Amino acid sequence: MNALRFGYGTNGFGNHRLPEALRVIADLGYDGVALTLDTNHLDPFGAGLAARTAAVAADLDRLGLAVVIETGARYLLDPWHKHSPTLMHDDRTARLEYLRRAVQIGADLGAEAVSFWAGIRPPDTPDAWDRLVDGCARMVSVAAAAGVTLGFEPEPGMLVPDIAAWHRLYADLGRPPGFGLTLDIGHCRCLEPQPVPAVVRDAGPHLVNVQIDDMRRGVHEHLEFGTGEIDFPPVLAALRDTGYRGLVAVELPRHSHAAPTVAAQSIEFLRKAAP
Repeated sequence: MNALRFGYGTNGFGNHRLPEALRVIADLGYDGVALTLDTNHLDPFGAGLAARTAAVAADLDRLGLAVVIETGARYLLDPWHKHSPTLMHDDRTARLEYLRRAVQIGADLGAEAVSFWAGIRPPDTPDAWDRLVDGCARMVSVAAAAGVTLGFEPEPGMLVPDIAAWHRLYADLGRPPGFGLTLDIGHCRCLEPQPVPAVVRDAGPHLVNVQIDDMRRGVHEHLEFGTGEIDFPPVLAALRDTGYRGLVAVELPRHSHAAPTVAAQSIEFLRKAAP
């Protein structure tokens, strides 16, 4: 059986410069990093992107860190509205360009996946699903040309909130080979009717990216390990049993105030829980 590979999300190191965050994550023994492209961490719209990307690639190589790209920046595209625009808005130019740049950065960094999601359905948008499918189809083409794998994440409250909706989207796209599933373990506890290990096993054939945190049923909040309701040993065993070889990255975006401490506690917990 393959050993699980743990990573940590840079959105939980928001008060650190990116090179410092990568160094702390590596020093704690993580195998990789989930890099959210944001204003202070490899801003994809800042000047000198190619040179800055090359510097990050060098840091990752020196530190021995694998990487996945996350695109959950809250206010990067619109300083007034969180996560806007989405692929469903009337003017989605900024979102498409953000995702295009994320794919290019992913290619330049050798990322294992580039992850994105639907967003919340805008009001008075009866064709939201069709807009989403069209936007995803565009990104599938961009990613295929760059040789990059996409991971689409179901997210509570968004147009694609669960794995059943992901399967519908996947089918409507024609089941493209480069369109995989990003699975947030906490969201499984929050929304899915099956026990979390069963959800993981069912999702296994499509998994390209895994985020992990604790959560209580019905509470969409990223909690530290041991503060929610998830029994992690069987969940991690299910991941291992699927043959999943990608990163299992801790996602605690509200814990930047204590990032090194929380990251250290997280990997200690996961190592003890892993089969």
